Amino acid sequence: MRFWQWILYGLLGFFVFFAGCAPKNGGSALTVSAAANLIPAFEEIGRAFETETGIAVTYNFGSSGKLAQQIEQGAPADVFAAANVDYVTQLTANGLVDPATVQNYARGRLVLWSRKKSQLPATVADLTDSRFERVAIANPDHAPYGIVAERVLKNAGVWDALQPKLVFGNDVRQTLTYAQSGDVSVALVPLSLVVNLDDGSFVPVADSLQPTVNQAVGIIADTPRRAAAEKFVAFLLGENGQSILRKYGYE
Repeated sequence: MRFWQWILYGLLGFFVFFAGCAPKNGGSALTVSAAANLIPAFEEIGRAFETETGIAVTYNFGSSGKLAQQIEQGAPADVFAAANVDYVTQLTANGLVDPATVQNYARGRLVLWSRKKSQLPATVADLTDSRFERVAIANPDHAPYGIVAERVLKNAGVWDALQPKLVFGNDVRQTLTYAQSGDVSVALVPLSLVVNLDDGSFVPVADSLQPTVNQAVGIIADTPRRAAAEKFVAFLLGENGQSILRKYGYE
């Protein structure tokens, strides 16, 4: 074998070795799968966290149910921040989230949002009025805030009457987009998505109609970035993270 061939095989072996040692999420950034209601708050938290720690964060936003399914199917993630505790508990039971890391980090609430103030109902019960042609909520099959919206409409006694009007978004982000584009008159969405929007208007959903939404976070059990994940969760639960969450309407 010629000398240059020995060098070539040596280089190939070098790259194969380091490829095998690469982290599962394929990069240096921490990967956080997060519920869609967290988009504006977590984008700000990510910037603050990186400034403080030097650790970059990439997000995979979506409905909590679909994110949990992705993690079950092996999608790369280091931290799972869900819109309720149930999906984190489900992954914990399946051995995919470390139970010692599961904690509640926020409580959210729903509002009625419309791009036109004149199209806002005074109460949930008013949604049955003919001037509200279509109403959007997140899909209750996999979106926790969709489940809450369904409960709100049932508690208000209008769920059955609104069936012909309802439009379901894949997650709360898409649900809001339907209202922003004018495809629906009103959307039931988390306060966090709209509290700092420059356009549109909202009215709170009465506390008596909506159940408490405890949002939970957990660290993926086999993450190769355990130390970074622990720092992110600590930041989220600390005063800096909590102050940002309060800014977006979370309790």
